[in-house]
Amino acid sequence: MDLLVLGGTAFAGRAVVDEARTRGHRITVLNRGTTPPPAGVTALTGDRTRPDGLAALQHGTWDLVVDTWSGAPTAVRDTAKALSGRAGHYTYVSSRSVYADDPVPADENSPTVDASPDTDTYAAAKRGAELAADHHFNGPVLHARAGLILGPHENIGRLPWWLNRIARGGPTLAPGPRDLKLQYIDARDLATWILDAATAGRTGPYDLVSPPGHTTMGELLDTINTVTGGHADLHWTDPQTILDAGIEPWTDLPIWLTGHDYAVLHGGNVTKALSAGLKVRPVTETVADTWIWLRALGGTAPQRPDRPAPGLDPTREAAFLATLQP
Repeated sequence: MDLLVLGGTAFAGRAVVDEARTRGHRITVLNRGTTPPPAGVTALTGDRTRPDGLAALQHGTWDLVVDTWSGAPTAVRDTAKALSGRAGHYTYVSSRSVYADDPVPADENSPTVDASPDTDTYAAAKRGAELAADHHFNGPVLHARAGLILGPHENIGRLPWWLNRIARGGPTLAPGPRDLKLQYIDARDLATWILDAATAGRTGPYDLVSPPGHTTMGELLDTINTVTGGHADLHWTDPQTILDAGIEPWTDLPIWLTGHDYAVLHGGNVTKALSAGLKVRPVTETVADTWIWLRALGGTAPQRPDRPAPGLDPTREAAFLATLQP
């Protein structure tokens, strides 16, 4: 098939390109050209925030389109218009953040946030892009509402931070409880499902993340410790003790959350996606492959310029751990 990936050089988009290559698809990518394209693709350059950003797509037809845009919905609107009649199926990589009022557990029937073409908050922008694709693409549209995405090529910094921190070894803050259930998706499993679903002509929203409890905080950090050499002395600590010290979930300690935020992110209902063939690999594979990729880069992962790098400052961590000593 002829596949157009809008993006295609980083993380989820890169995973789609890699999976498509294994299937023998003819792949075109369109992006700003700031990151080298993967091998074996036709690379087109265009900045979708500019009036002429879609000029490179004036000609050509594609069977499938995968759009990873996360900015203002106007870019998706303009692209959907431009490709109508020249593409067979449009997949927009959205987010489970589109749900309104943080329902627990959320599923595809839950209410979504209000959105408009020029909205600038993340949740509303993702929902606005969904609406733009629905309204302006003359063909089947699939919304891949991803949850927490991990795996090789991650440019957000969550799993890479934990890998580097635990590889550094020594006393290490481990946010409890150990049996805290986690829910995420490997970018490669997301890519596989997207291409399968698009080929099958699936439409509408699908929440794409592992079943709740696919792994636990304990299994994740223990696996990281094993994979990176076992140098860390994990100090499992009660959540309230961590919060009382002003250490923030998600930003200081990536992936880990508490309270309602935890229930929203790690307790989604993914029955629909599982029934549609979603398969998720074990956490050991995600961790090991991400570590191999990270080491090949010398330990420094790429970081999206629009996202702050997560992770607890080593001095703050050491000072906090010292307060726990008897």
